[in-house]
Amino acid sequence: MALRIHDSVVRGEIDNRVKGSVRGKLWVEGRTEPVLLELKGNAQADLAGCLLAFTNPQKCLAHQYLDTLNPVQRGSIGDFTASRKVRVFDVPLEQALEMIRRQEKPPEHMANSLYLEWFSAENGRVVVESADYQMTISAPEWRLSPAEERQRAADAAAGMENFMRRLTEAIELHQKGQKDPEEEWDEHDYEKLMKESDARTDKYMELLEKYGDSAEAEEKIAREMGWNTEDEDEQVDADDRLSIEEINAICEAAASEPPPEPDPHREGIDWIRTEEGDICHPLQHRCSESAVKFWKQSDKLGFARSEDADWGKFVFEFQTTGAKLAGALNGIAEGRGFADDAFTVACLKRALHHLHKSQAGLEALAAKKLLPEKMVREARRELFEIREGILKLMDEFRGR
Repeated sequence: MALRIHDSVVRGEIDNRVKGSVRGKLWVEGRTEPVLLELKGNAQADLAGCLLAFTNPQKCLAHQYLDTLNPVQRGSIGDFTASRKVRVFDVPLEQALEMIRRQEKPPEHMANSLYLEWFSAENGRVVVESADYQMTISAPEWRLSPAEERQRAADAAAGMENFMRRLTEAIELHQKGQKDPEEEWDEHDYEKLMKESDARTDKYMELLEKYGDSAEAEEKIAREMGWNTEDEDEQVDADDRLSIEEINAICEAAASEPPPEPDPHREGIDWIRTEEGDICHPLQHRCSESAVKFWKQSDKLGFARSEDADWGKFVFEFQTTGAKLAGALNGIAEGRGFADDAFTVACLKRALHHLHKSQAGLEALAAKKLLPEKMVREARRELFEIREGILKLMDEFRGR
């Protein structure tokens, strides 16, 4: 995925006064020295030949993966412009989100956004995008000719194509050696399939973020994802497609069926009923409740989760562990039958991976003495016991 760092940028300078070269400095949260940009290419017409200076008037936040940003960014630019059109809410973000949850449409308007995109060997695709920055742009020392503008657009597209090619190669890498679906699969086979799915998701999200959701963009994204083909043998006949009415009817029929009942003899082992009446797996419920508890404790301590990268890692990965456990275990809890045991083990492995990241974040916090020792001890014990629970379940499913 692209490294999007706009919330972490304090201020910046972008210089395209030398044709074919973009140099710059980005001062980011938590670093005393600026990140240097040494990039090839030209900005779009509004910034070509200009010196841009900008500041971020908002409170800066340390990006979770900001420490991976190389201090010197060398490569080529994609799109550099200060006039990308974006929709901006006319009310504070929290209020807008609350309106959306009520299925209301928040008031908004179109605004110009600074959009800086480049491709580096160290970090792949990096994006700085914000409509909040305060900008100063010098008069241009030169302008792009029509031929140079066409070349600039072609170069930017080539950068994105190369980046997409690497994502496609990642998909193909995970496809290699996959078994026929009719064969018996083990946990390693399912892990390969999940990694391929992750790679496909990464590619789709990059394309959606880059091109948007217009009809033209949808066609381009479908083409990049390989969903469109000119091969008539692979095209789906329109007569064979379900209509929206048919799809709705199927969904309504499924929703009207009573939910399966969990095995009463497995209560407390495979399932519990929460205070809200929901059914879930005991280990998943414990993990999710613990993550919420430590998040609430942070509020009492005056923490904002995103202000410290290690705290964000601890809490976010703890919450993600709960989500992964839900995917692995809640079907069992709800009595929807057991999935393939090897598949469940593969899902549990993914949960364990996120739990280990949470543990690493906690230990980094402990070293900085940012949390009370009692809280650290309690969180450490909770993470360890959940880890033991995951490992025990993995052994059980492997032994079936």
